[in-house]
Parts: sequence; structure tokens; C-alpha cells
Amino acid sequence: MYIPYNSRYEYHKSIFGAVEAMQNIVFRIVLPRNFCCHHARLVVRKDGGAEQYINMQWDCMQGDSEEWWKADFCPEEIGFYEYRFEYDTQWGTSRIFDAGDGMGKIRDSGKYWQLTVYNKDFTTPEWLKGGLIYQIFPDRFAFSGTEKSGVPTDRIIRVDREGEPYWRPDENGKVKNNDYFGGDLKGIEEKLPYLRSLGVTCIYLNPIFEAHSNHRYDTGDYTKIDPLLGNEEDFRALCSSAEKEGIKIILDGVFSHTGCDSKYFNEYGRYDTVGAYQSKDSKYYNWYKFKNWPDDYLSWWGIMLLPEVIEENPDFIEYITGENGIARRWLRLGASGWRLDVADELPDVFLNNFRKAVKAEKPDALVMGEVWEDASNKFSYGERRHYLLGGQLDSVMNYPFAGAVIDFVRAGSAETFNSRVSTIVENYPKQVLDVLMNHISTHDTMRAITALAGESCEYRDRFWQSTHSLNADAYNTGIGLMKMASAMQFTLPGVPSIYYGDEAGMQGYKDPFNRCCYPWGKENNELIEWYKKLGKIRKENVCFVDGRLEILSAVAGCVAYSRKTEGNELLIIANSNPHPITYYVKDEWADGEDLLGNSYVRSTLVDVGAKSTVIIKKRM
Repeated sequence: MYIPYNSRYEYHKSIFGAVEAMQNIVFRIVLPRNFCCHHARLVVRKDGGAEQYINMQWDCMQGDSEEWWKADFCPEEIGFYEYRFEYDTQWGTSRIFDAGDGMGKIRDSGKYWQLTVYNKDFTTPEWLKGGLIYQIFPDRFAFSGTEKSGVPTDRIIRVDREGEPYWRPDENGKVKNNDYFGGDLKGIEEKLPYLRSLGVTCIYLNPIFEAHSNHRYDTGDYTKIDPLLGNEEDFRALCSSAEKEGIKIILDGVFSHTGCDSKYFNEYGRYDTVGAYQSKDSKYYNWYKFKNWPDDYLSWWGIMLLPEVIEENPDFIEYITGENGIARRWLRLGASGWRLDVADELPDVFLNNFRKAVKAEKPDALVMGEVWEDASNKFSYGERRHYLLGGQLDSVMNYPFAGAVIDFVRAGSAETFNSRVSTIVENYPKQVLDVLMNHISTHDTMRAITALAGESCEYRDRFWQSTHSLNADAYNTGIGLMKMASAMQFTLPGVPSIYYGDEAGMQGYKDPFNRCCYPWGKENNELIEWYKKLGKIRKENVCFVDGRLEILSAVAGCVAYSRKTEGNELLIIANSNPHPITYYVKDEWADGEDLLGNSYVRSTLVDVGAKSTVIIKKRM
């Protein structure tokens, strides 16, 4: 098939993927000689604006039948750019558009290629690159047995740690989320040696600030640790002990809304402050969006327990991002970064100030955002967002990769996997790729083993989810699928993230069934040993720090890709077929070392089992 342009080949586009502002790019198209082209143009527009026409020059011949045309383009400003090509012949003007997966096609209209242009001074934290994130839902991970003080009396404290979280509505039809299993900061500190044995270098904590639900996404007081988790001294101790183990701590910042039961809103009068619900004279009144004070106010997704904050409000911005604000306060106390909840619902003015505050306090601190789609071209608040251009986020939760891995392991479309992964790699700045949070499950999604081996819960209610789990056969199948998926997760660009207990074989559908207590003493040790092996492989191979990804093949239910840096090269082969295959490798990989020990390498042939992944290390 004739392809006039492919954005993923460097002889068509001299710099692969995103580029720095003021960085020159050479674009080349190839046309059949018998088209008799006499003029060609590169057409560029910045974020849907006016098109800029750049003349292309005749470059050279390729054989006797094709010719190359080229043009230089140097974007002066950061931003979201799009481009296409057109050329003139004696029959008129023809155009070249993106037909998908970077490949161009001659057609009258179509999709433009994306070009992400970021700030040339943009850097992301080096300490996270090549590492491993472990996500903890604090109430459900580990209980130290320490007695707590100042715990509100309206909480239900449970001792049946193997029990299912309460989810049924009360007599008023409300789910209160007020049952607690007692996980705390000291419990996490006690488990640091275990986390280090997995290879963990960063712990991401779901909210730890005082709040009046077990998930704590309804913040009550940004300045205090929730009393069931401990106190400020416990937090300092956790950060200090983690640092000694080579582990950083990042916090969950929930700044698009607060709880209605908070010192800021104070609907129930729990706090001795004057909240926005209580008086228009409250210093917090202008933080909120009242339609008709006090009971008619905007809330997050219509949930009245979560009144929405006006994030553009100067007082709120100062409270969170000022010199003595929340962002800097917790960094001073030992945190190494923030994950921003619903980052795509935070306006630019807030994100810009938040990054400035964090980097002023700790230049190498991480600012990561929750964005479920491709964050390089996200459109919200009525405008294109600028998350990854150097002035806002360092990283995002990588839902596109998560979906690509889960779907491939389950259904086996290698071509779709290639397309989804390659699109992100092409659209994101390299420094972002290196610190992406590559999860396969989180507190907002079903457990990975359930997603891989269970029935779909789409359109299923909580009652159905509470009564369904994997039977013994499905669970055993799921363990194998988890091994395949995690091996891919650990070897793609970015930083793998384990949702607490996934490595122990925990299963469960969506919230709250994905938030049960870690099964200490009843773990699936086979899976834990597998995760330790993957952690060791990451630690021993520097190509995972910032090595380049090259997808070598993606067809017939099999994907093969390499990670390469100077002196260290790995080949990953993932077979999603329900039967074994033999994969032919080039001579450069012949007799490579099988790092997982679950395949057989015979010179240039690699035997790959059904639904499994192999990692081959090149002998240098």
C-alpha cells in the first residue's frame, strides 16, 4: 500500500513525537513521480486557529518512480498544533490527511496529525523514573493496633477485617460510607520492609486528611491528618522511615470540592468555625457556588455531600498554593509530591499556581493529575487544556495504557494495543512518558484480576457485584492473566503502579468491593513472588529509566516490543492467544537471557506459552 507520509518514521518527521518550542522539525512526504507534482505545502494550525502554509522543496528521488518533498517547521510557542499536507499537479490540488496510526492517505478531507509542543525547560522528577508506585487506600491496608484519640463518635469501627465494606443504603436511602476498618499511618510504616521487597520506590496515598467518610474524598480539614489514621507526627515518621527505605510518599489532593461536613462549609455545625453554609459573612462563603443560599448550591456531580469549590477564587488559591498554603505545608512535613484528584476539573489558573508552589518548595516534587483520556489533547472548561506542556502537570494516571493492557490480555487484539500505546507515546513529551503512572487497577476501577478473568459488571448494580466473585477455576486463570498483564505493565514506558493487594491476588468489582482489607496472612504467595521478580527486573535494567520503546510487531494476538538504552536492551513478547506460539527473533536477540524463566530460547526462536509474556535480555 502506497503511504505518502508516516508520522512515526523519522525520515518522514525528523523528531519523533512531541517537540520543544523553537525546535526545528523536518517534514518529508513521498509522491509517485508520475503524479507530476510541481508544488507541495505543509499546512499547520495552532489549536484550531488559522492555517499556516509552508512551502515544501523538492528533495530527492527514491529509485526511478518516487520523489521526496520536504519542509522545515520551527514552532515558536508551546501548544497543541495540527498539520496536514497538500500538493499541486496539472489535475488540481490534492491533500494528505492522517488515516490512523500515523499513516497518511490522499483524500479530500480528514483528520490532521497532532504535534505537541512543550516548554524547552520542562523537566520531571528523576527519582521516579525507573521506579515502582504502590497505591494505598489507607483505611484498608494495615492496622498498627495503636489507640487513637479525637475520633468522632458517629463512626462505625469494624473488627471483621475480612468483611465486606457496607454499601447498602440506610432507611433514608443514603450510603454513609462511615464504616472504618482501622488502617493507619503507623500500619503503613510497619509494612515498609514488605513494600521495599516488592521494589516499591513511591507510595501514593489516597486522601489522609480529616474527613467524615472512609474514602476521605470529602475533605473536612486540609490541615489535619484524619484521627483514625494518626496525627502529624505519625505522618512525619512515615515519610522519614520511607525515605530510609528509598521510598517517597505522594499525597492525594482533592481541591475541586470539599465535604459539606467540613470546617469550610460546616453544614452540620461539627466545627467551631463559621462555615459558608452557616453565614454569608463566613470567610469561606465566596469559595462556593450558591444558587440560593444556603441549601441550593453546586456540588460535584450533583452529590450534595460534596459542595463544589470556585477554584479560581483568589482566597482559595492562596489557601492552597500560597507560601504557607496546603500544597507547601505537607511537602515541608515530608511528602514528595501530589496526585490531583479530577485534575481535568481544575482550571488553568489553579493548576498553574499549584505547580509553582510545589516546585518552589521542592523542585523535584511530583505533580500528577487524574485524567482518564489522552491528556495531551483534552478539551474541558470550553478550551484546550495544557497539562503536559511544562507549566502544570508532570504526569497523569495512564488510563489509556491500562485499558490497552487489560483489553489485549482478555481479547487479544494486538493491532488495537499497538494503536492505543503508540498514540500516547507519540503525543506525550518524553519526560512525561518516563513518569506516567501505569496502573491496571485503582480505587475507582474493578480489581485487575476481576477485570481480566471475571464477568463484565457493565450495567450491573451493587447487589449483583456483591454476590459475584471468581470461582476457583476462574481465579486460577486470573492468576495467569495477572502475570501476563503485570509483565507488560512493568515493561512499558512509565512507572508501574500496584494497587494495594493486587499483588496478593485480591479480587473485587467496583467501589466499594475493590476496597476491601489487605489479606495479611492469606496472600497468594505465587503472585507475590512474581511481582518481586518483576520489581527486581526493573531495578536491574536501566532501560526502564528512560529507554526508548519500539513496537516490533503487533499481529495475530501477539505483541513484541523492545526497551533500549545504551548498554541495556530488552525484548518483550506477549502472546494473548489461548495456545503457545514460537516467535522468530532477529540475530541480535539470538540466545538472549530469559529473565522470567518461563520460556525457552533456541537461538533465534522463542517459545511463548499461551496467555503469557516473556522478557528477553540481549547479551551485550
